[in-house]
Amino acid sequence: MYSYLKFIKQILLIGFIELLGILQTIIFLPVITKLLGVEDYGIWTQIKITVSLLVPFTFLGLHEALVRFLPGEKNREKIQEGIYSSLVLVFLANLLIVILIFALSDQLVYFLKFNSAFIKFLSLIVIFEALNTILLTVTRAFRDIWKYFWFAFLKLFGEIGLVVLAVFLGYGLYGAVISLLLIRVILFFVLSIYVLAKTGIKMPIFSLAKDYLSFGLPTAVDGISYWVITSVDRYFIGFFWGILFVGYYAPAYSLGTLLTAFLFPVAFMLSVVLPKAFDEDKIEEVKNYLSYSLKYFLLIAVPAGFGMSVLSKQLLLILSTKEIADSAHSIVPFISVSIIFYGISYFFSEVLILAKKTKTIALVWTVGALLNFILNIIFIPSFGILAAAITTLASYSLCLILMAYFSKKELKFNIDFIFMIKTILASVPMAILILFFNPQGFFHVCLSVLLGAVIYFILIFFFKGLGRKEIIFLENLIIPSVKG
Repeated sequence: MYSYLKFIKQILLIGFIELLGILQTIIFLPVITKLLGVEDYGIWTQIKITVSLLVPFTFLGLHEALVRFLPGEKNREKIQEGIYSSLVLVFLANLLIVILIFALSDQLVYFLKFNSAFIKFLSLIVIFEALNTILLTVTRAFRDIWKYFWFAFLKLFGEIGLVVLAVFLGYGLYGAVISLLLIRVILFFVLSIYVLAKTGIKMPIFSLAKDYLSFGLPTAVDGISYWVITSVDRYFIGFFWGILFVGYYAPAYSLGTLLTAFLFPVAFMLSVVLPKAFDEDKIEEVKNYLSYSLKYFLLIAVPAGFGMSVLSKQLLLILSTKEIADSAHSIVPFISVSIIFYGISYFFSEVLILAKKTKTIALVWTVGALLNFILNIIFIPSFGILAAAITTLASYSLCLILMAYFSKKELKFNIDFIFMIKTILASVPMAILILFFNPQGFFHVCLSVLLGAVIYFILIFFFKGLGRKEIIFLENLIIPSVKG
């Protein structure tokens, strides 16, 4: 049985991967904006978000089905059938998307505002991204966390190395995009070898396809709707204001979304352990996982959001250019709060996934996406990037309210609202002190972050935000790790 201790240790392992993801963003931002320019960063952003749009179409939600059904499956043939039928279906879906991309390449060039060569690279990146997602999901479903760690490390570290090398060698944005494709091809072959060695090979007969698609397709709608909320504003900004303003908006948006680093390790492990506990009717265990995980997420995310908001201009000056910092620092607070709301709503959505209410999740994100789409059309032409940020916050707020409402009909877990208030009360003095300090430059910003963290944790202990249970829990995690 997965103990809470083992659960948290694995969160820390996946958390390291998220730190690498943050490092990747921090490296790419100055490398591209300072060496290639704001406009090229706008194109880079459009390519990345287009990949994130197309991939949910092409894997048909089958990655979610694999995570839901494989962990509890004992029959080897059913495991093989689930994996290989998913791979074939995803490949066929990708083939269709590639044909459509090539057929509509002229229209895409006009809408996306970049060269047709990037369209061709984009189609190949999408194929391997989708297939790799399925193969990585298999590793995750097998609970082979160390293997998953090294595969994810290869992808992130490989991207960083190849992209930076391409830019410094003078290959420009073309070299950077080709690097994205190359590392995905390499990872595909490595993952294929792993899955073949683990499961053997089997020609699929698609006997499980109906069940998998029935579960997975609504989550694909969920993914697409979520993409609309997170990314469609970049298209509207590019269309109404030009690719340069995408280059302003994207770095500030990326800065705010760094808060997801505190959610994804928890989300990764919950998606592995919750289905098994729920299927074994260990409901109290499920509730404890959800309750403690939400609490630890808020413990870190709330002060980080405050800190990132008050330091937004200084951080953008360090990571990008003065032009970007002056134009876009004001949107960071809106995006930071949006991500915290998204993090809270995630825990409610896990309840709905366990109850197999994926259509409800899809409905919630679709409503949020429609609100986002409508507000963007109305306000971005007149108010630009600030309107995009406020619209994002409005959409996440609505999704949080709806997700909480529907999940409570299925399963209620303890939510410590007093603790939420305490995290805010401890964060406000920290933020005021940082504003008063007004750090300039990398060293002083780092010093203010360290000082702010110390003040926050002193206050959170003073407010008794962390009780005896939480402290003992953390001690049980840290002390054995140090000894062992």
